[in-house]
Amino acid sequence: MRPARRRSLPYPSPHLRHFLLLAALIAAEFGVVYYGADWLTARRGLHIRAYLSAELAIPLVPVMVVPYMTMYAIFLFAPLVLRTTADLDRCAAALAGVIAIAGLAFLLLPAEPGFAPVSTAGSIWDPWLRLATALSRRYNLVPSLHVALFTVAAATYAPRVSGGLRVLLGAWLAIVAASTVLTHQHHLLDVASGLALGACGARLAGTERATARAPCATTVLSREGSGCSP
Repeated sequence: MRPARRRSLPYPSPHLRHFLLLAALIAAEFGVVYYGADWLTARRGLHIRAYLSAELAIPLVPVMVVPYMTMYAIFLFAPLVLRTTADLDRCAAALAGVIAIAGLAFLLLPAEPGFAPVSTAGSIWDPWLRLATALSRRYNLVPSLHVALFTVAAATYAPRVSGGLRVLLGAWLAIVAASTVLTHQHHLLDVASGLALGACGARLAGTERATARAPCATTVLSREGSGCSP
């Protein structure tokens, strides 16, 4: 009787390996820029106020830490939605650019939070809120990189999925953006500037896709039956 052959774990496909490499590079850039900027700003004497007094009345909603933490999950869908290496590369380039621009903004606009330190001692959400605060740091506020990076991913995925999934992506983005304020991690200016920066990054990620269709459209106009698909 032959001994049973041991099944080896399937080796990641080249596409998945490429995604993991890009993810590692983006994570490394994020760590250097995000935490480096906060370290430098903490040692500066100038810290600006980038919020309105009325914003301080916004209540803390501890349960909103759940959608806040789901931001990290959206990037797991990248190899499933972005099916080519070129698509992954463009999305990664957009994310890298957004991180670099946000890092520069953190240094030029050394904002400080207006909300008191989050404290929900005894609540089941307290450990998660403390983790969110630890990951967010103190001075990296304008723009909200949390919102900007999520916006890049959601807007890059949107043209490649069905209408129902686009609605879900939009709702997810809205809830995540709201959660940054309702967990007292960010102010309204941070969210608005994060959305704007993320939208610009998403346009960069979709530029090549749009230009790739242009020659096809020109051919359709000049020669009927070219075989180009919309």
